[in-house]
Amino acid sequence: MTSRLRIGAERAADRADLIPGSRIGLLTNFTGTMPDLSRNIDAFTAAGVRLHHLFGPEHGLDGSVQAGESTAIERDERSGLPFSDTYLTEGAALDDMIAASGVDALAFDMQDIGVRFYTYIWTMYDAMRSAARLRLPFTVLDRPNPLGGAVLAGPGIEGERFTSFVGRSDIHQRHGLTAGELARLFARRDLAAEGLELDLHVVTLTDWDPARDWTATGLPWVPPSPNIPTLDSVYAFAGTGLVEGTTLSEGRGTTRPFETIGAPFLTAAFAEDLRGRDLPGVLFRDIAFQPTFHKHVGETARGVQLHITDHRAYDPVGTALAVLEAARTSAPEDVHSLDAGQRLDPGDSGYALDRLWGSTSLREALNAGRDLAALSAGPQRVADAYGDDVLLYPR
Repeated sequence: MTSRLRIGAERAADRADLIPGSRIGLLTNFTGTMPDLSRNIDAFTAAGVRLHHLFGPEHGLDGSVQAGESTAIERDERSGLPFSDTYLTEGAALDDMIAASGVDALAFDMQDIGVRFYTYIWTMYDAMRSAARLRLPFTVLDRPNPLGGAVLAGPGIEGERFTSFVGRSDIHQRHGLTAGELARLFARRDLAAEGLELDLHVVTLTDWDPARDWTATGLPWVPPSPNIPTLDSVYAFAGTGLVEGTTLSEGRGTTRPFETIGAPFLTAAFAEDLRGRDLPGVLFRDIAFQPTFHKHVGETARGVQLHITDHRAYDPVGTALAVLEAARTSAPEDVHSLDAGQRLDPGDSGYALDRLWGSTSLREALNAGRDLAALSAGPQRVADAYGDDVLLYPR
């Protein structure tokens, strides 16, 4: 019989004892699906997992709200379980929320996308810290990294002043780890540095090859948030997510966010410049578009659509830096970072681009007209970046 990849949620649905606790609080959302696209909540309940309370991240339990928004839902309609929205709740306030729910254990099961500034992993991070302070066991039901786990790219976070909800801890922009591996890293490095000890459990994947991406998993693709509709948008976001910190539109309010980049002040020269750079694994198409919300809403923008032709060859960070450089060349007076106080989410402050990049270097280079390609070290092997005690799957 041929083996196949099995996610942590499947294994827990077969063996309820893999999630310790008699009153379990489950951090999950609409990405917490089983391979047949049924809900983990229902599969766990049927298997005898003793769910007591549900907690959700940005975009809510059902994914109906946009980035930076919370949901008013107080109970899951189908299971009847009470629900608490943890978005932008941390520290003592999150401790109080979890303690008030009456749970005696926490579990995390939602789909990360492998990019530092995607917030689901920071929901996990904050909940881990609360679990340690409240002395609750914490279980991660692992899922594949859609970008694979062989390479990482981009910078980490250069000091505490650059931490935020789009980067609580120093990991690379394309981090190359699964949620379970990230949890091990956070517990052994960050929580330990605070003197916090966590009873951490990881229900691992079976038969996952980190050298391959989502297309090799055999799992159906579930858009993990309203602006990440496709696997190509995940690859694009791993780099063009940086555009959020600039005056350019990153394509929110279009059908291809993060694959669509532009602004009303750009011209056809933008696409011509990018096409002439012969970047690996991607083609650029000159387009015009009108965002229906967010930046430049209702205005006609000129820009490009990224068509990713080879996931292995494509360098998200290097491509994003080239996009920013070409846009600045096309409209040097108009392309720059957002001003301080123009925030990524209600809990953020300072320069958005600094939070996304993890330091001031990209903002300063962009605004000064300096070479941006020099900021990219290119992809690196994950196995060279993390200790053996963090990695759960051979690299």
